[in-house]
Amino acid sequence: MPDVPFPVMLFAAGFGTRMGPLTAERPKPLLPVAGRPLVDHALGLARQAGAPRIVVNLHYKAEMMARHLEGSGVLLSHETPDILDTGGGLRAALPLLDSATAFTLNTDAIFAGTNPLTALLERWHPEEMDALLLCVPAERAEGHAGGGDFRVGGDGRVHRGGNLVYTGAQIFKTGGLSGISDRVFSLNRLWDDMMARGRLQAVSYDGSWCDVGTPEGIALAERMVGGRDVHG
Repeated sequence: MPDVPFPVMLFAAGFGTRMGPLTAERPKPLLPVAGRPLVDHALGLARQAGAPRIVVNLHYKAEMMARHLEGSGVLLSHETPDILDTGGGLRAALPLLDSATAFTLNTDAIFAGTNPLTALLERWHPEEMDALLLCVPAERAEGHAGGGDFRVGGDGRVHRGGNLVYTGAQIFKTGGLSGISDRVFSLNRLWDDMMARGRLQAVSYDGSWCDVGTPEGIALAERMVGGRDVHG
């Protein structure tokens, strides 16, 4: 398959509070999993997929993140003085992304198997959708507490509630971001609008996935990747 044609936004600005003392001295994306910082796992996916541009947003302990990424060719979107949440952060990064369509990828998850970006691209039909979410069934969502986030109806449209857990990977048309006046907001606001218009779709990931949001998630992810194909 050819390289993915869209830039990738990596979300790395959060405080990582669920990690407790592990994030007192460093940001969550720099916590090691299987010998590599979480952000490097995400960067590996973007590079392996051939993304033309990679942008990382920074806020908590931004200077440590910037030092780690120095010389990597990654573009940095500094969120200051306030953290902007996913929607505000993505909108602030648009001048760096320079694209009407982008991938977004959370840095606190580990994938094993098919590259999630290429998996999304294979199912991307922009004439039918404004965003495509990569999900896993709740029973295969390692490290995830609780039930699912979404379900897919018989008409192929995405609805809230159900058995599908969002993995943190998506393709997203960025045009709707300009219609929100708030500086700080979640991408959930855009997803709700897309759902109302029948323009949000989801695809199930065929590999393994682990939410690395807690210390327990680190151990689960390291067990998961043992003997698995991890890109990057």
